[in-house]
Amino acid sequence: MSVCRATKKDGSPCTLPSLGPSGLCWAHDPANAERRRRGQSRGGRNKPIRELADIKRRLSDLATDVLEGNVDRADAAVAGQLLNTVIRAVSVEMKVREQEELVERLEALESALEQRKDGSRWGA
Repeated sequence: MSVCRATKKDGSPCTLPSLGPSGLCWAHDPANAERRRRGQSRGGRNKPIRELADIKRRLSDLATDVLEGNVDRADAAVAGQLLNTVIRAVSVEMKVREQEELVERLEALESALEQRKDGSRWGA
């Protein structure tokens, strides 16, 4: 099996097996660019969920520490306020990503519609 003829971002040669006549691996083949982008997009969506789970754990630990007398109530109150600010920032980030994805989908639909149009009106 032959090796991909592409170069990685760091300048070193790719070591993945090449597929098909292009001599490129799946990760470097331009034909797979859209599928790679969608996969990366899905991976990015999980980040806010992991961040929220981490903050939830930290808030729970903070509450336990306050109840056990290990953390001063004033310090815990400030930490809780800061963590709530982070939660709001993550929430805004999620909303922005959702809107960006919707805009991309709408633009793709509009583009597909324009390509299908042959000068006639909708529904005509």
